Amino acid sequence: MLKLILNQSVLFSFLVSFSLVALAQDSQSTESDILFLKIQELEMEMADLRNEVEAQNYLLEKLIKESVKNDDKPAEIKNIDSSIGDEVYRFDGINDSKSISEIYNEAVRSLADEDYDSAKKLFMYLINNFSDPDKLPLSLFWLGEIEFSSSNFEESKKHYMQLISSFENHWRVPLAHKKLGDISFKLGNIKTAKEKYQFVIREFPNNPASSMSLQSLEDME
Repeated sequence: MLKLILNQSVLFSFLVSFSLVALAQDSQSTESDILFLKIQELEMEMADLRNEVEAQNYLLEKLIKESVKNDDKPAEIKNIDSSIGDEVYRFDGINDSKSISEIYNEAVRSLADEDYDSAKKLFMYLINNFSDPDKLPLSLFWLGEIEFSSSNFEESKKHYMQLISSFENHWRVPLAHKKLGDISFKLGNIKTAKEKYQFVIREFPNNPASSMSLQSLEDME
């Protein structure tokens, strides 16, 4: 009888030890799975960051190239700031590419110098007087940015909406949609902001604006 009890005790100890070993292995397996998922998440985040950096580098290089083309203000531009007031200037038939570039470059320089009033006037002058499939949508985007930075959210929204409706295939449209989400968030319309961020993620999955929208959604949680 004593021998049977001893055998049962040994067997029980063995089963307990085996269970502990198995539990430890399961725990290690779970930890490995979690670590693997974390590594995958980090790799995805790094890929998103690379996309964002590439997009920002492209924009920066574009702005630098455009801003250094003309170090001196042309005589035509020197008079623009003083001549632009409340009156709207329109010259039918005028669409000279050199003039467009000069005005746009000067607007970008003013923007870089944080002279937002001059930048705003120049971008508006360009929009009101010229027709260009690249400079006009970019001007609308920068006007939206200027108004956004000044917390003029309704005016900012108008510029982004005009960009989206008039130049739906322009490369700045995804970010303009994202900025509309930012405006809704600033105005306290959380539901609308989330819907706009989700729209960007769904419609422009490969655009840096998508990862930026995803980050905004995560920050709202």
